[in-house]
Amino acid sequence: MTKIRKSFLQFIFSGSLMRRWNDKLRPVELYEVDKQAHKMITAFLLYKLKSRDLEDDIALELGVEIIEGCIFDYMYRLVITDIKPPVFYQIRENREHFEQLTNWVFAELEPLVKPINEDFWKRFVAYHTDALDFQDNNPAKRILTASHLFASKWEFNLIRSLNFFDEELRDIDLSFTEQLQSMKDVQGVSDLLNNAGNPFARVANLCGQLRFQIRWSQTARVPETSVLGHMFIVGLIAYMMSIEQGLSKARAVNNFFCGLFHDLPELLTRDIINPVKKSVKELPEIIHQYEKDELERRILDPLRSAGYEDIVNCLSYYLGVGYSSEFLEQYQDELGIVHTLDEYGQMQEFNEDRYNGKDGKLIKACDSLAALLEVYTSIYHGVASPHLHDAMARLRTECKQYQFGEFDLRALLADFN
Repeated sequence: MTKIRKSFLQFIFSGSLMRRWNDKLRPVELYEVDKQAHKMITAFLLYKLKSRDLEDDIALELGVEIIEGCIFDYMYRLVITDIKPPVFYQIRENREHFEQLTNWVFAELEPLVKPINEDFWKRFVAYHTDALDFQDNNPAKRILTASHLFASKWEFNLIRSLNFFDEELRDIDLSFTEQLQSMKDVQGVSDLLNNAGNPFARVANLCGQLRFQIRWSQTARVPETSVLGHMFIVGLIAYMMSIEQGLSKARAVNNFFCGLFHDLPELLTRDIINPVKKSVKELPEIIHQYEKDELERRILDPLRSAGYEDIVNCLSYYLGVGYSSEFLEQYQDELGIVHTLDEYGQMQEFNEDRYNGKDGKLIKACDSLAALLEVYTSIYHGVASPHLHDAMARLRTECKQYQFGEFDLRALLADFN
């Protein structure tokens, strides 16, 4: 039985309502959860390049630090949502004031986070307690900072031409340029900055466009979540459930990135709702084949041709390329050969980092849970329709089926009555 509660899910989902660049003229609404997703997709690309020079166990630790650093920063940001970044940076410069603010954040988050996993909570506290003394040359921190700057500048480029009258614009642009230039020692940052015809940067740019694809596009909802933000929420829930259940670090890292990338093919086909997918018997297979072909043509093959075979192999594993679905229980042997298991419980036999496992059924459960959260939130805010009520009933039934081993969503679902 999962210890994750509705209150925690609603908290992490609140980033879907948290607007960015709120004092600027915007062509579309920009939300915190979308930026976090784009940041972590970029961090994944930089992480894979950095890992080429590392032993497997060190690379895995780096992956954990990057994921948890992102989650720690995201949760902190959600609590201090009303404090604009320039004001926050001034607070950080005063150690006493920063400690007071951080202690308040701890008090707000402890009831939500500590019951899930006490060790995770201790790492969260240590991360923010040591924030002022955190070394800038820490690889995970530098990758996260570079990814944050890239994703933020990507948003800035969207609004720049519309805000020609804004006196702050030049300073903001100059700040991004200077900060990103200072990150060029991080492998891959130069490629991101010089993105003309570069497949590495092209993937990061393409993924950013998923913030424009609205889920449930034929139904009014509040908030109107994007495919990009949904992917981040799925990855975050999958990671929290992984550490709660004591899964190996490799499984937890893979489950996060599998969740983060699971809807990447929708960049190529757009979000297709279940009733449409199931309206014609052969349609799901047709869509799956089209996604496979387009994924290969537009993303995997260009990366492979440019020498990023390691990134291609990793994405292929996460997306189930060559298999019937991305939501499969899989692990790899010492030769890197992928093996598929029929049942979730069988993965416990391979709960060691050396097997590099991923828990497809768990990720699928998190996908359904994130969709349930989207529907429930809209109905809670008074924006409902027969379609959303039907979806709520279907998703509740779906989530009740996810019972494997000690993993059981029924108590959590009771919170959503």
